[in-house]
Amino acid sequence: MQPTSQSETNSTTIRAAGPATGNLLEKMEARRIWRLQKDHSPHLWVLVSILVDLIFIVVAEHIAYWLRFHTAFRYYGTWGNMELQQYSNHMLLGSLSLLFAIGWQGVYHRSVLLRNRWVASKVARAVLIWTLGFLSFSLSLKLEPSISRAYVMLNGACALLLLLGWRHLFNFFLHAPSRIQTLQQRTLFVGWNEDAKRLWRTLSSDTAHAFNLIGWVDAGMRSQESEQMPEDIPFVGYVEDIQRVFAHHEVDMVIVADLPRQQMIELANVCEREMIQFKLAPSVFRIFVSGLSLETIAGTPVLGVNRLPLDSTFNVFAKRSFDIFGSLVGIMIGTPIVAIFGALVWLESKGPIFYNQRRWGMNGVPFEIIKIRSMKLNAETQGAQWCTEDDPRRLKVGAFMRKWNIDEIPQFWNVLKGEMSLVGPRPERPELIADFKHEIPHYNARHGAKPGMTGWAQVKGLRGDTDLSERIKCDLWYLENWSLMLDIQIMFLTFVKRENAY
Repeated sequence: MQPTSQSETNSTTIRAAGPATGNLLEKMEARRIWRLQKDHSPHLWVLVSILVDLIFIVVAEHIAYWLRFHTAFRYYGTWGNMELQQYSNHMLLGSLSLLFAIGWQGVYHRSVLLRNRWVASKVARAVLIWTLGFLSFSLSLKLEPSISRAYVMLNGACALLLLLGWRHLFNFFLHAPSRIQTLQQRTLFVGWNEDAKRLWRTLSSDTAHAFNLIGWVDAGMRSQESEQMPEDIPFVGYVEDIQRVFAHHEVDMVIVADLPRQQMIELANVCEREMIQFKLAPSVFRIFVSGLSLETIAGTPVLGVNRLPLDSTFNVFAKRSFDIFGSLVGIMIGTPIVAIFGALVWLESKGPIFYNQRRWGMNGVPFEIIKIRSMKLNAETQGAQWCTEDDPRRLKVGAFMRKWNIDEIPQFWNVLKGEMSLVGPRPERPELIADFKHEIPHYNARHGAKPGMTGWAQVKGLRGDTDLSERIKCDLWYLENWSLMLDIQIMFLTFVKRENAY
């Protein structure tokens, strides 16, 4: 069943339940009782996850103690035979602080129980922070007996393996049909637009989300000339008959995409009475949705984008530290490689070995990027242009270097100088992108972070002369979801994903 275009519904109001809908009210009441009973279950699983995390943390403490003081590791240093009782206070402090670090990452919440990959990344981050922090804390206070650095490292490694292992099994347990019902909320869309379509597709493709999508309700906002209504998504009714829809489809949550203000207020009141969650998808915001937050200015609530991962001072410091360490390692390993391929370039095409290009950096500040020259000396006599497959301007050795990203090795120096990062949106040439900010929505938003030697778009095969709009989406997704673990993952994928590398 598909709705017809109804311009007159813009002025209608949501019907109140009357005597004729008594059976619907009884059904909604039964649903409310069932929801009240089921709401204990997600909280129960959160408590289970906390308890089992603590158990495995304690187990990891004991395994690390045994490995450090009762295996070959005991010959490292001058520790001798350390008794378990002597380390018991340290182990207690370590267990509680690690559990707190995991909770600090937002893992213990009912809404993320099904998000196994997200939880795993947060647990890994918490263990890394705890390992570094606990070691620094214990050494600075000079505890007695002092903490073995090898013990702390072993503890972190054991805790990471045990926590990720049991949570992987826990995820299978939660996805059983009898339990996933209590964790997913039956969700209804009210109104339809591009934001609703994007959100529906995202949730439909993600098996780990906590929403069971029912369908959409027509708000009567379209004219005959407007965008056609979705044919592949269930249509369940009209907004003025929303209470009947609520009862028939046992709705837990409403997401409003497009609705006049007065009807939105009435719908919010109905949801409040029926204890149904009311959510609003603000069409004003098209980017950085995960960074939206509500703040109060002079007593007035204001919604804005101000919470992205790289807005955090700690995250900026962590990423910069990782960049410095990685660039130093890259320079040491890459110097002989640069020397070899630099010589091959000079033998094939006499001239400069290195090639400097002007690129846009963070906040649009230009800088000179360094590369090993991979093209002929007269490659850009006709102006700047994208490199294409089988480009005749490339040197023979240049084609090999570009395929394996060898020409990018000198950019470790740009990273060390602070002009670039190891991972981030790839920097573009100003002359090639002068009009992009006018033609491509949100193009300049990608310049809110340092450009990278590699990036999420590159490992997705979006490099060179490819779809820029898709590249921008990848760059913005990266900025919204940044973590050190994501940077490490992208760096690894760079070596195995070489699509469109020419």
